[in-house]
Amino acid sequence: MLARKPLVGLTFCACYLASYLVNKYVLSVLKFTYPTLFQGWQTFLGGLLLHVSWKLGWVEINNTSSSDVSTWLPASVLFVGVIYAGSRALSRLAIPVFLTLHNVAEVLVCGYQKCFWKEKTSPVKICSTLFLLAAAGCLPFNDSQFDRDGYFWAIIHIFCVGAYKILRKSQKPSALSDIDQQYLNYIFSVVLLAFASHPTGDLVSVLDFPFLYFYRFHGSCCASGVLGFFLMFSTVKLKSLVAPGQCAAWIFFAKVITAGLSILLFDVMLTSAAVGCLLLGGLGEALLVFSERKGS
Repeated sequence: MLARKPLVGLTFCACYLASYLVNKYVLSVLKFTYPTLFQGWQTFLGGLLLHVSWKLGWVEINNTSSSDVSTWLPASVLFVGVIYAGSRALSRLAIPVFLTLHNVAEVLVCGYQKCFWKEKTSPVKICSTLFLLAAAGCLPFNDSQFDRDGYFWAIIHIFCVGAYKILRKSQKPSALSDIDQQYLNYIFSVVLLAFASHPTGDLVSVLDFPFLYFYRFHGSCCASGVLGFFLMFSTVKLKSLVAPGQCAAWIFFAKVITAGLSILLFDVMLTSAAVGCLLLGGLGEALLVFSERKGS
């Protein structure tokens, strides 16, 4: 068991890195900016792979009652908001910028727990949330590649992620396992995004996409769906094997290597002030990891 933990952690990091890089390539380099179709494809393939894994006995999906499904439905709606807004934001923002803004969701969770659940918050955790908030707040004013729409969708993404995490925490203990929840998320996302593809115009506009019949585009889309599934599966596995603090440390490590490599692989222009914001955000998340490990 001890030998498995580092292996699962490294597998998670590899899936995290590859998933972000491939998604960024499709969204920014190929400019496939049709989120209902792209995210619909990813969730369809993820749901299909999860269903096949269940039938082969690799994972366990429990029979859920209608009450369990209806209880989880608001979380599935938020999940669609997370992936849709995240896709729109990532297509316009550099990966380090996106990840720094994404971390603000933890500030929302901590604030909700403090105000409504009256949970005690350590000084280290308070400092980490302040650093995360300051980094994200100063970043738009120092981003040489500032994109208004990108930051707008990043804000929507932040609130959806924060609300999703709060809802998950409020439903613990839940009759649904992490795999059950993700299975329902996949099903709901495919249905909702399929219906939304026509009203949003994506279904018609995609016919003008210049790389629609190129193997490079097909391969990248297939890779994004498969990597998204393995990222979800490795995340669930990692959470089941290690303590929350250790899991947070692996996630932090994955974000650092992903942000660092993305600067080398994509066209990213960072001013010294923007780098300072990113480092401040990294310090804030490191303190958050430290507080999680100390708490566990």
